[in-house]
Amino acid sequence: MASSTFLLPLFVSLIFHNFQHSSSFSLSVEKFKEDVIVSSPKGKFTAGFYPVGDNAYCFAIWYTQPPHTLVWMANRDQPVNGKRSTLSLLTTGNLVLTDAAQFMVWSTNTATSSKQVQLHFYDTGNLVLLDNSDNVALLWQSFDFPTDTLLPNQPLRKSTNLISSRSGTNYSSGYYKLFFDFENVLRLMYQGPQVSSVYWPYDWLRSNNIDYGIGNGRYTFNDSRVVVLDDFGYLVSSDNFTSKTSDYGMIIQRRLTLDHDGNVRVYSIKDGQDKWSVSGIFRRQPCFIHGICGPSSICSYEPASGRKCSCLPGYRWLDSEDWSQGCVPKFQLWCRNNNTEQDSRFLQLPEVDFYGYDYGFFLNHTYQQCVNLCLRLCECKGFQHSSSGQGGVNGQCYLKTQLLNGHRTPGYSRSFILRLPSSMHDYDENTINIGLVCGGNRGVQVLERPYVEEKENGSVKLMMWFASALGGIEVVCIFMVWCFLFRKNNADKQIYVLAAETGFRKFSYSELKQATKNFSEEIGRGGGGTVYKGVLSDNRVAAIKRLHEVANQGESEFLAETSIIGRLNHMNLIGMLGYCAEGKHRLLVYDYMENGSLAQNLDSSSNVLDWSKRYNIALGTARGLAYLHEECLEWILHCDIKPQNVLLDSDYQPKVADFGLSKLLNRNSNLNNSNFSRIRGTRGYMAPEWVFNLPITSKVDVYSYGIVVLEMITGRSPTTGVRVTELEAESHHDERLVTWVREKKMKASEVGSTWVDRIVDPALGSNYDMNQMEILATVALECVDEDKDVRPSMSQVAERLQNHENDS
Repeated sequence: MASSTFLLPLFVSLIFHNFQHSSSFSLSVEKFKEDVIVSSPKGKFTAGFYPVGDNAYCFAIWYTQPPHTLVWMANRDQPVNGKRSTLSLLTTGNLVLTDAAQFMVWSTNTATSSKQVQLHFYDTGNLVLLDNSDNVALLWQSFDFPTDTLLPNQPLRKSTNLISSRSGTNYSSGYYKLFFDFENVLRLMYQGPQVSSVYWPYDWLRSNNIDYGIGNGRYTFNDSRVVVLDDFGYLVSSDNFTSKTSDYGMIIQRRLTLDHDGNVRVYSIKDGQDKWSVSGIFRRQPCFIHGICGPSSICSYEPASGRKCSCLPGYRWLDSEDWSQGCVPKFQLWCRNNNTEQDSRFLQLPEVDFYGYDYGFFLNHTYQQCVNLCLRLCECKGFQHSSSGQGGVNGQCYLKTQLLNGHRTPGYSRSFILRLPSSMHDYDENTINIGLVCGGNRGVQVLERPYVEEKENGSVKLMMWFASALGGIEVVCIFMVWCFLFRKNNADKQIYVLAAETGFRKFSYSELKQATKNFSEEIGRGGGGTVYKGVLSDNRVAAIKRLHEVANQGESEFLAETSIIGRLNHMNLIGMLGYCAEGKHRLLVYDYMENGSLAQNLDSSSNVLDWSKRYNIALGTARGLAYLHEECLEWILHCDIKPQNVLLDSDYQPKVADFGLSKLLNRNSNLNNSNFSRIRGTRGYMAPEWVFNLPITSKVDVYSYGIVVLEMITGRSPTTGVRVTELEAESHHDERLVTWVREKKMKASEVGSTWVDRIVDPALGSNYDMNQMEILATVALECVDEDKDVRPSMSQVAERLQNHENDS
C-alpha cells in the first residue's frame, strides 16, 4: 500500500534547498518559518522544525492546511535548541538532527557509498531516503517509524506501534500504546509510571463478536500483523478487526490518531474546512480506558459535559493540575498506624467499579465474610461483592489493595464497598467531589543540556594554545613528581587531621598486634576485613578490625568508616575507640560486643534468642537506622544492613556496625539523586534498586532491614527460605524468604486463619506475643515492597514498633 507511492516520481520542492541533486543539504532551526520542505504537487504536507515549547523544536511533518495538525515527529522526547540546530543530509547517506551544532539527537542510521542519495517527500506524507544509483533502493522512510498517527495507506506492523502524546500541548511520549501482541492481536495498553494493563480488547470478550459496538471476533492464527486505513475510510487488521468511518466511501483527508486520553480516533477534514471531525472511534465508553483518572478516583461520563474525574470520599487530589496522578487518602492508612478492626467503616458506592488488580478472589462468601476478610488485611482498601443467592450467600468477593481504573456507570447493578476510618462518619456516597474535567494539559518539559560555548579559530589563537599547552604539560609533570614523592606523607597527615577532629586515639600497629596476641582470636569476618578480640593496655576489651591490605580498597574503606563513625552518637550504633594508620596497615578499634552478632545468635542452637530479645533488637536497629537517615548532622546510608552487621552487647541491645560501604550525603543535597560508583551490599539483602540501576535512597536500608526482621521472625535464610540451621540438610530448597512469607500470608487469609503462626521460628514455640509478632511481620513485609516509594521510613518503623512495645 505505502509502497505504491513510489510508482509516481513526485519530486520535492524546497525553499532555499534543492533535493534533485545528491549533494548534502541542511535545514536551519533559526529559519523554521521559511526553511521547510513542502510536498508537491498539491502541497498537502509540510516538513520542518516545529515549535513545541519555549526555545524547543522538533523536526516534524504536519498538514499544510490550517490547523497544521502534526502527523509525525523525529525527536518528540528530545526537543532541540532554537539556535544553531540543523537537519542535515550527509554525503554518507545519513539524515542527522543536531542540537545547537553539538549533540546528535536523532538520525536515520543509514549509510551508503553511493553518491546518488536523495530525500523525497511524497504527497502521502511519507518522507523517504532513496539511493538512486543503478538499482533504486529504499534506505529509510518515515512511514516505518510512526509516532501517534497513521496516515491513509500507512501500515502499522508487528515491529512498530503508536505511542500517544503526554497531553494536548506536550508532544513527548505518553502512557498509551497501540500495538500487536505476541498472539497477533491488535491491542491498546496503558503503560503508566507504576502499573500497566491492556484495556482493549478485554480477554474475557474475545470469544464474543461485540465489544461495545466494535467487532471483537479476533483471529490469532496468523503472523502478518498489519493494520491499514485506506483512502475510503475502511480500517482492516490482520487479526480480523475491521471498522468503517462514518463518512466511508468519500476520498477526503483522514488520519488515525492514538490521542493522549488513550482512545484511538479516526479524524476527517474536507478541503476548505479548518476543523477535524471524528469519523471513527475504538472505545465508545471513555471511562473504560485504564489510567484515565489516576489511582483512588472515579471516572464518570455524560454526553453533555464530557468525562470527569472525582476523588473518592475521604481522598484528595495529589496534584489538582494533573488529574492522571489521582488521589491520596486524607487519613492515615491502616498499615501505617495501629488501628484495629473497630476503627473501620464501610461505605457503599452504587454503580462504581474498579477494574482489575484484585488482591484475591473468594467464592461462596457473604457480604459479612467479605467485610471480615478486608478487616484482617491491613492493605485492604475496599471490595466488590456480587451476590447470586438470597441473603447475600454464594457470592463472589474481590478484595482490593489498589483502587485503579475506577468508573461510575449509570445502570450498573453492583456497588463498590469502600473502607474508611470510623471517625469519618460524615462521608456518604454523595460526597464524591467531581472536581476536574479530564484532559487538562501542561506544556512540554524542555530538556536541558550542557551546551559548550563556541570556540574561536585562527592561526594566532592556535599558536598561543600550543605554547600554553607545552607550558601546562611541564607544570603537570612537575606536579605529578611532587605528588608521587610526598603522597604517603600527605595521606598520613590527612589521617592525623581526621583523628584530631574526631577525638579518636591513635594506636600503633605493634600495640594492636600485642593486644590481639598476634591476631589470634578471630570473632568476625567481612568483605572489608577481619575482626579480632583484643585487650588494650588499660584492660578494656575491644574489637579490632583489620582492613584488608589492598591499597585502594583498604584506604577508601578506612577513610569512609572513620569519617562516618566520627559523626555518629547513638545508643544503637557501634562506638569507636581509635584507629591505626601505620604504613600499609589500617585498623579500627571498636567497643567489644559480648554477645557477638545477630547472625551468630540466630545460627546458634544452644542459645536461642527469646521473643522479647528479638523484638527489642528489631526496635533498636530501627532506631539506629532512623538516626542515620534523618537525625545526625549528615545523611548516611549504611548500604549493607544484615545480621552480621547488627552486634549485641551484654544486655542484647543492638548496635549497627560496619560502615565500610556507607554513603555520606550532605544534608543540603537531594537524597533522591544519590550517585553511587558501584553496587553495594550483600546478596539476599540488597534492594531491587541496585539490580535495576534505579535511584538509590535511604529506602535501600529499609529493604535490607525488612529482610533481617523476616529472618529473625522465621529463622530462615533470605535466599533459600529454609531454616538457617538446616541449610545443609535441606539444600534442595530454593525459595526466597519474602516469597515464602507472602504465600503463607495469602493462604492463611483464604481460609480465614492467623498467618503469623505459620511463619514463626519453631525454636520460639508458642512463647511470643501475638500482637507484636503480627505488627513486626506486617512492617517487615512493607519494608521489602519492590516499590521503594511504598516502603515506610525507618522513623515510621521505629514509631510503630515503639507504640506496640508500650501497649504490650
